[in-house]
Amino acid sequence: MLKRIRLGSGLVLFVFVATHLVNHAWGLASLEALAAARDVFVAVWRSWPGTVALYGALLAHFAVVLWSLYERRTLRLKPAELAQVALGAAIPLLLVQHVLGTRGLHEIFGTVDDYTYEILVLWVFTPENGMIQMVLLAVTWGHGCLGLHFWIKLKRWYRPAAPWLLAFAVILPLAAAAGFVAAGREIAALARTDPFWLEDAVAALNWPGAEALAWYETWRFRGWVALGGILALVMLARYARLAIGRRRGMVRLAYGGGRIVEIRPPTTVLEASREAGIPHASICGGRGRCSTCRVRVGAGAEHLEPASAEEARVLRRAGLPERVRLACQLRPTRDLEVTPLLLANVDPREVFRRSDRREGEREVAILFADIRSFTRFAEKKLPYDVVFVLNCYFRSMGQAVLNAGGEIDKFIGDGVMALFGAATGPEEACRRALTAAREMGAALEELNASLRNDLGEPLRIGIGVHLGSVIMGEMGFGAATSFTAIGDAVNTASRIETATKDYGCQLVVSEEVARRAGVDLGTHALHALAVRGRSEPVAVRAVPRAADLPEIPLSARRPR
Repeated sequence: MLKRIRLGSGLVLFVFVATHLVNHAWGLASLEALAAARDVFVAVWRSWPGTVALYGALLAHFAVVLWSLYERRTLRLKPAELAQVALGAAIPLLLVQHVLGTRGLHEIFGTVDDYTYEILVLWVFTPENGMIQMVLLAVTWGHGCLGLHFWIKLKRWYRPAAPWLLAFAVILPLAAAAGFVAAGREIAALARTDPFWLEDAVAALNWPGAEALAWYETWRFRGWVALGGILALVMLARYARLAIGRRRGMVRLAYGGGRIVEIRPPTTVLEASREAGIPHASICGGRGRCSTCRVRVGAGAEHLEPASAEEARVLRRAGLPERVRLACQLRPTRDLEVTPLLLANVDPREVFRRSDRREGEREVAILFADIRSFTRFAEKKLPYDVVFVLNCYFRSMGQAVLNAGGEIDKFIGDGVMALFGAATGPEEACRRALTAAREMGAALEELNASLRNDLGEPLRIGIGVHLGSVIMGEMGFGAATSFTAIGDAVNTASRIETATKDYGCQLVVSEEVARRAGVDLGTHALHALAVRGRSEPVAVRAVPRAADLPEIPLSARRPR
């Protein structure tokens, strides 16, 4: 709930600042355009609904931020997060005098705080306050843009839109500053060359007198003292909470490799990693949105509190198995084994790629395809020609797999491994795997026709399809880490593909795949294929030409 309040109030404030900057930018056109734009701005934000929304959002956002600061175990932050916090802390202090000097004087003393008044104050009479105002807008805009960035950077559309959003984030405050400067020069010229204009303007604006200025100074000082006092009280309460927590028993976190970190509740696992200097992924900055800080919990997991509703929603969205929790939300009170599951330098692109995967044990259809006699072909060709042909082949086969709703697991030399059903049922997985095999056969014929002048002789492939249980997850080390599947079913599928040489056909399908797909392959030869490591042979069907498979209706819902 607090996250939603923080987000909602932040969005209201962001819209307010954006419209304020747009209003300033109209100064590039003329003073009349600036005044007309302000009339619209005031009509919205000084109406009763606008006032309630604006000041309610301001108070709510400030309160939630203070609560987050109180709850935070460590103040060690990434540079971008530290910048956002620092900018956010500066905003209330800068905002106090601006609100009191404009709307405060307007409501209490009847001052007409239009753009003529603001520019006379901030440009002509006290330009140092004008600089403070420009800093306020820049700080508020920067804080809001960073907050918006942290919120939407995990959206799929954000990466391609980021350059345009960055351009908008830079151009709008620059245009606002230029508009303010243009209006300031124009009014300063009028005040300097026409003293009667200045006298009439001051009278029309009901310029604040000594009483109003004394009120302004008094309440500005009180506002700064109150804000400083509130911040100091929050920090004292935070340190008191931590001091009380130190009296409780220590909790030992075992990270593996003999690394032990001792913490005191209610420290989160992510905070423990940061305090101990252990690299730990966290794209969203520990806000429980991205799942990149995920850890697998081992011994001691039985003592953990169940995941909150928000954490459970993120875990479900990422398709994470049991015993996987978010480190930023996990506050162990007993000794616990934890294993971070993603590399510490993971970026948003990897998050998108991984969030669609399903870790753990899954029943999937596995397809292997391999080019026949490719070594002999490669010996007769220049390296460039070999690479060219292979890339054309991989593109055709890969597109056939993707068209059928499968996923390329890896390219191995001149072979392809693809998976079907990580996000669907096994029956649909089998149908899609057979559809991919049929399209691969047809794609190969098209490829041979288009490359007939480059090949010498047509490419021939063998395809094997099998269904079984596999373990899926991130495997490897460092840059060689990849999401893949392992298990007996993978080995069996590879052996089935190899059997295409023995049976002199293009496709070999396990009988189980055909049965689960609901496809009748009874006209094709049935074989009992011996597989190393299996006590029983695997019943398979040998299909001479994959493109001759019947067209199979697929579910309209594409797997993610």
